Amino acid sequence: MPLAQIRLGVTTDEIDEDVLAAVRFLREFGLKWAEVRSIWNQYNTVQPLEKIREAQAIFAEHGVRVSIEGTPFFKVPLPAETGEGRRALDAQWEVLNAAMERARIFGTDKVRVFGFTYAAGQAPDRGAYPRIYELVREAARRARARGLRLALENVGSSYISTGAEAAELLAHVKEENLGLTWDPNNAGASGERSFPDGYRKLDPARIFHVHLRDYRHRPDGKVEWAAVGSGEFDNLGQIRALLKDGYQGTFTLETHWKSPRGKAYASRTSLQALLQVIEQV
Repeated sequence: MPLAQIRLGVTTDEIDEDVLAAVRFLREFGLKWAEVRSIWNQYNTVQPLEKIREAQAIFAEHGVRVSIEGTPFFKVPLPAETGEGRRALDAQWEVLNAAMERARIFGTDKVRVFGFTYAAGQAPDRGAYPRIYELVREAARRARARGLRLALENVGSSYISTGAEAAELLAHVKEENLGLTWDPNNAGASGERSFPDGYRKLDPARIFHVHLRDYRHRPDGKVEWAAVGSGEFDNLGQIRALLKDGYQGTFTLETHWKSPRGKAYASRTSLQALLQVIEQV
């Protein structure tokens, strides 16, 4: 598949915290999309609005569009139903407000969010899911009033970490502007056979964005991130399945793999391998 037919970008801070350096990297590879998370060493949701406008001006000048705004919204332990918990939840609503304001400046209608976390080594509390679904539902309502979509990412140590858990979320939260940032590698690292098994549980129409990378199991059974092509995930099969199912959304390389030569080198290595995958789609 020609690169022009797939809307591929890279998470900018996995190239460089400097926006211009990241944009030059994208254009070197002919990419016209970027996922924005941290810029100039701060999460975009806490950057002053003038810095957001400065970043957007750089994107626009170089013909790069923001595919999705990455936020830390609801990537926190589920607040207790206490006074302290209510204050913690209020702080999260402020994060969402900041995110929505910045998404408008970035010219994207997609905001990446999460579904709460639990402590490493523990199991999710099954009794917490009804409250999580209601809070995500309320977040979707608030975003809909601003004309925005929430793309909830499945991630390790979260109540929504696998395709199966994401499917349950979508079954309970039916708001049309609530969908997924589907990360099959996160699901695989969480113990699911994410493709094809986890993916088959999902409604492709509610996948708003997709993260791509690679992972592998070490001899001790633990999972580590890998450069694309050096791990065990079937990126080719997943991309083919998404396109066959009518997916027309954006993709982001978010390599997470660390190289002693730096993160730009790590993203370059994974991107070059991913482009070879795309040529086979």
